[in-house]
Amino acid sequence: MDNRRVLQIFLVTVPFFALIAAGYAAARGGLLPLAAIPGLNAFVLYFALPCMLFRFGARAPIGQLLDGGVALVWCLSALIVVGATVALSRHGRIGWNDAAFGALVAAFPNTGFMGVPLLVAILGAQAASTTIITMAFDMVVTSSLCIALSRLDGADGHGAAKALRQALRGIFQNPMPWSILLGVLASATRFTFSGPIERTVAMLAEAASPVALFTIGAVLARSAVLAREHRASAAVAQALGSAAGRSPPSQAALADVLPVVAIKLLAHPLLVWALAHGVRALGVPLGGPALVAMVLAAALPSASNVSMLAERFGADDGRIARIILWTTVAAFFSFPLAAGWLGQGVSTPSL
Repeated sequence: MDNRRVLQIFLVTVPFFALIAAGYAAARGGLLPLAAIPGLNAFVLYFALPCMLFRFGARAPIGQLLDGGVALVWCLSALIVVGATVALSRHGRIGWNDAAFGALVAAFPNTGFMGVPLLVAILGAQAASTTIITMAFDMVVTSSLCIALSRLDGADGHGAAKALRQALRGIFQNPMPWSILLGVLASATRFTFSGPIERTVAMLAEAASPVALFTIGAVLARSAVLAREHRASAAVAQALGSAAGRSPPSQAALADVLPVVAIKLLAHPLLVWALAHGVRALGVPLGGPALVAMVLAAALPSASNVSMLAERFGADDGRIARIILWTTVAAFFSFPLAAGWLGQGVSTPSL
């Protein structure tokens, strides 16, 4: 491993994690009201990030956006990670609902808010198309599969089908898949905006990365604050002899958190690396830059929006939030090491 290369990549990643830390500190310290975080999320999700994804998609060659080798490797890795995580997680304390969202947080890296700008900063613009493919697959397939699996606990025999319909409705209401699709169409037709429209889209796209990273930190801080408040409320209720009949919520056991963190940051990128070399050996065309971009995408921390999905579907969102927090903190160290391990596949970033 080239230590100098690792240091160079580490210096590139520091500003990205520093913005996450700034968002965390602002929300945890009360400088950013918790009530303002949904507004930040809305700006990133509905305005800035779609413009960024559209611009990257429109500028990428259409062949890179329709790379079957990338889609195949990412599909296989996602299915294996989901299946393995559910199998390892399910026991007396964790049912289908919590196991399914644990699998989603293990298989779904933070490619949207963090991955695209970070990988482009390290690998160059050619990494955007590979990262967009992985993100589109996770938003459409991985999320829908895990949400459907989460309903297998329910008494309603049609729970999985109902959840799948809800997931698909959420996909259609999510602007990011549509912005990716429009970017692909723009690339295929060589369509470009001009004048004030182009400048407006560019300004929103340039705001996506810093605001998204700041928002990740704020969302993680909000999860920590709410968990602390829930524990305090439960302790007070228990002390007062509450007759509600509900046991107070407790922090997820380390045994339920650390294995998923290891799967996300270690097993997932290693699996992608192995599958990529396997399909190449079978003759499936897969370029070296795409392989590196996929492995580094898998080495990213978990997607921050999974905790909101877990809360919406009644899973243990405290456990999911802890996994996201731990993967984000650990990735500050593990991600540069993963890039250094890939060696010659990573171009030296300009500092």
